[in-house]
Amino acid sequence: MASPTNFGALIPQERLDETVRQWILDDIPSFDVGGLVVGTNEKEATLWMKSPGVFAGKPFFDAVFRVLGCQIQWKPEAVEGKYFDASGSNKIPLATVVGPVNKILQGERTALNTLSRCSGVASASRESAKVAESLGWKGYTAGTRKTTPGFRIVEKYGLLVGGVATHRLDLSQMVMLKDNHIWAAGSITKAVQLARQAAGFSQKIEVECQSKEEAIEAARAGADIVMLDNFEPAKLKEDAKSLKEEFPHLLIEASGGITVKTMADYLSEHVDILSQGKLTQGYGCLDFSLKISH
Repeated sequence: MASPTNFGALIPQERLDETVRQWILDDIPSFDVGGLVVGTNEKEATLWMKSPGVFAGKPFFDAVFRVLGCQIQWKPEAVEGKYFDASGSNKIPLATVVGPVNKILQGERTALNTLSRCSGVASASRESAKVAESLGWKGYTAGTRKTTPGFRIVEKYGLLVGGVATHRLDLSQMVMLKDNHIWAAGSITKAVQLARQAAGFSQKIEVECQSKEEAIEAARAGADIVMLDNFEPAKLKEDAKSLKEEFPHLLIEASGGITVKTMADYLSEHVDILSQGKLTQGYGCLDFSLKISH
């Protein structure tokens, strides 16, 4: 794998802080009795990683405590994208948080939730990327738009840190015409033509296809990408090869129920993108804790 990239600069701080304030409000809609109990004396807490996996989510952890007026000091080894062989008996310290103790505890669970989930997505993504790399496949492994409402930025960020493509970030970034769009518009050709009028030259158009015939219609109508959805592996490879021969510049995406255990069956030199909803729908959370020094 390539050296970890610092993706933190992708996220505008103002937008992130606004999101974090909403998270905190969600957790403290009225009184914080626990905060009253502990008071406002300055304390230090240590962030511990307690399960194995790829570490991700620093910008969100930083933002939570920045909004609450606390300071964070990261250990030099706390690099996003790095794999840590942590466990309950081999806890790894990654950072310290200093600030009023009530503020540390107000941010504790929200900050840990972002780390555990972002690192979970990154770990699942890294596993998928490693399978593709081990087989010498040169295409893009990608996530999907199947993300948690209100938490998409964290899960999409985890995909990047883990080493896979985010796919489109939202409805405004790329046009994807799925079966419902096609049925509502009347045909693939009509849907693509209408989409192109609005998208112009700056947005790619992808069409979800259930057959080779639909993919041919989409390509002839001007689609940039066709998704071969829920194809059997052998049929996928056969049709992808045929489509590339007729439309060399067409990008071909394989999708539909593909997991890290089955993805090798779908990889082909004629398939450019392999997307997996499981990366943001079926990931396991990593275990972190934040403990006050005493």
